Amino acid sequence: MVQIRRYIYVYIYIHIIVLARGWHSEGEEENQGLGMGYLNSVLSSTSQVYADDAPVSGGGLSQNGKFSYGYASSPGKRASMEDFYETRIDGVDGEIVGLFGVFDGHGGARAAEYVKQNLFSNLISHPKFISDTKSAIADAYSHTDSEFLKSENTQNRDAGSTASTAILVGDRLLVANVGDSRAVICRGGNAIAVSRDHKPDQTDERQRIEDAGGFVMWAGTWRVGGVLAVSRAFGDRLLKQYVVADPEIQEEKVDSSLEFLILASDGLWDVVTNEEAVAIVKPIQEPEDAAKRLMQEAYQRGSGDNITIVVVRFLANHGASSLGSSG
Repeated sequence: MVQIRRYIYVYIYIHIIVLARGWHSEGEEENQGLGMGYLNSVLSSTSQVYADDAPVSGGGLSQNGKFSYGYASSPGKRASMEDFYETRIDGVDGEIVGLFGVFDGHGGARAAEYVKQNLFSNLISHPKFISDTKSAIADAYSHTDSEFLKSENTQNRDAGSTASTAILVGDRLLVANVGDSRAVICRGGNAIAVSRDHKPDQTDERQRIEDAGGFVMWAGTWRVGGVLAVSRAFGDRLLKQYVVADPEIQEEKVDSSLEFLILASDGLWDVVTNEEAVAIVKPIQEPEDAAKRLMQEAYQRGSGDNITIVVVRFLANHGASSLGSSG
């Protein structure tokens, strides 16, 4: 009888969450069979404007000549666009800083767009951005999440977003991640993942969720509360107790062995391995061309999701580290 009651509670809980959210979360495949209100969500969600769904791309070079970057983004086979990206070069305390991010929204584009517009501004205004960059990143993620949730008080549908970000400060590369967008570097010719996809079935993630009073169950794939297929994200108000926006942060030294970085949404990683992505980028010197090539490869391999990619190439022994000596 206790077991039956538990299944009834789970059933009611899932339907309350889905009705309140009214969407397929984190990709159509991640909420199969839980599609109440999905069409309404797609029709009402705001997203980046793509003329005739055409892909967009671009790139640039840092003032000090130490790194170049490129991006490419496309709705792919999706009718709506919930991916966002940010590529930004700024000056903080005389230091040239590179800030790069990929944000994959679910339940509409609101959360991803908000994170794109606010995360890096919150970060570089943090008083410890230079002196304690890791704690500044963690604080900026937490603050951005809190502020987004406050802004959502008038919304009747839940929205969330992943974030995979890379911060370049001097000879340090700090990668922070929430959700299942991913960061991969090429060091010494080898592909190395510098972020971990946050999935509910990972032992430590499942334990954290259950310790907080939540549960993980199978519904086409492993899901938090039977609904969400990522275990960390911005937003997701109704699951916030379990789906946290605490980033895992990894630091890498920028030296002559570090060749390039790839940030991408799961529209790429669902169909292209880390090693394949690195092999594709390696012979392409222009980061924008490399990002476009990866996007095309993912599409040709049948990716059913939005596809967004940022490539940063490190140019060893070029330029200086201060704004005063940049060209």
